[in-house]
Amino acid sequence: MTFALNGPALWYATRATGLVTLLLLTASVLLGVTTAGRFASENWPRFLTVGLHRRISLLVLVFLALHIGTTVVDTYTSIPAAAAFLPFASSYKAPWLGLGAVAVDLLLAIMVTSLLRSRLGFRAWRRIHWLAYACWPVALAHGLGTGTDRKTIWVFAATLGCAAVIAVATTWRIVIAARTGAR
Repeated sequence: MTFALNGPALWYATRATGLVTLLLLTASVLLGVTTAGRFASENWPRFLTVGLHRRISLLVLVFLALHIGTTVVDTYTSIPAAAAFLPFASSYKAPWLGLGAVAVDLLLAIMVTSLLRSRLGFRAWRRIHWLAYACWPVALAHGLGTGTDRKTIWVFAATLGCAAVIAVATTWRIVIAARTGAR
């Protein structure tokens, strides 16, 4: 039995891990927004939201690593590993892959500063953590531009669902902030 570095298995793996990463990133941003908005109820304590946000964010990184790994290993498109981190370094669908690299860089900045939160201080950490609001739409645009499944009904519906969830959560957060007089 041989393992080919191209073909449908890696292509399916890249597509699946990309979509799962988007779904998990959406859940992470949603939980981050609800954490920042101090959402809590008798049935849903705040520590649950914070814990889920952290764990789902770790899953985002795992699936993102798998997504990048399967893309780089697949010899069909010849995308170098550097293209995952250096925006617009690949000739393959350069604008869209470049947006993916920007999203990866933003996500890595969020991750590193979260690990160093106690050394940075809350105010500095929070300012950098706002990059999540930029990372999510950039990642979404990357998926829409590069994704080969964007025209299938269920992927398009999932993408629209993700956009709707983030739009509603962000609107809720802005309204809450305006009511409480927060910045």
